[in-house]
Amino acid sequence: MPETNPDDSKDDLVFAYITAASKEEALRIGRSLVEERLAACANVLDGMTSVYRWNGAVEQAEEAVLIAKTRSSLFDRLTVRVRELHSFDTPCVVELALGRGNPAYLDWLRVETA
Repeated sequence: MPETNPDDSKDDLVFAYITAASKEEALRIGRSLVEERLAACANVLDGMTSVYRWNGAVEQAEEAVLIAKTRSSLFDRLTVRVRELHSFDTPCVVELALGRGNPAYLDWLRVETA
């Protein structure tokens, strides 16, 4: 395995946490992000229930979670793309910083988003 520069290990790799109206929508968005190299990988977790306040009322909806693995430097472009593809007026797209991880996996994320 190639040596990793200690500064590279903090290459600002992030998870983009995204919610979608359905598994199908999350898969469509995730596939686009990976195909466009805005993310190395996209995980879809179906069957999530959200309780939230919208327009002054408490709502509840079945949704899917999409977790896209990417670089912090790509997050703004990823967010723009999600907004273009998403059915919600105000989609949830938040950046979660990654800590330590399997060095080979983190290297793979860097390669696939280069």
